[in-house]
Amino acid sequence: MSTRILDLAQVIRSKNAGPFELTFDIMFEDPAAYERVKKSGAINAALVARLYKISHNQVVVCRPYDPALAFKITIRRPVSSGDLGESDVYGCQQHVPLTMIEVPSA
Repeated sequence: MSTRILDLAQVIRSKNAGPFELTFDIMFEDPAAYERVKKSGAINAALVARLYKISHNQVVVCRPYDPALAFKITIRRPVSSGDLGESDVYGCQQHVPLTMIEVPSA
C-alpha cells in the first residue's frame, strides 16, 4: 500500500534556476510525513529522470533538506528559457510529474 505525495506534501512547485535549469521544491508541514518520505527513498534521481524522460546525468540535485522539511531537485532544462520551442519560460508549470510519486507505507 502506498500514499500519493500530494496527500503528504504541503507544497510541490517548480521555477527557473537560471535559463538552463529548473528547480523543484517538495515541502512538508508535518515532520512525520517528511521523515516517512525521506526514509522511504521514494524521491531519488533515478525516479526524477524517469518522470521527466531525461538522462540521470541531467538531474543536478536531488536531496532532502532537513531544516526546511523539504526535498530540493534541480534538472537541466531540455530547452533553455525563452528559446525557440520552449513552452514555460518561468518554469512554474513543470512540477506536475512529481505529483505522481507514490510513497510506500511506513
